[in-house]
Amino acid sequence: MDVPLWLALIVVGYLGVKLVRPPWWLVAVLLLGGYLIAGSVLGPVVGAAVK
Repeated sequence: MDVPLWLALIVVGYLGVKLVRPPWWLVAVLLLGGYLIAGSVLGPVVGAAVK
């Protein structure tokens, strides 16, 4: 079964927020940090480490 990455991220994120109940600022920091790292020179390094 092929699931699009964006759909898997939405489902995992939704379940994580509902089950773990992290503070809103932590969610915002993780999202913003991931976005900024993906657009920087560290993006390919992080991408290779995640694979």
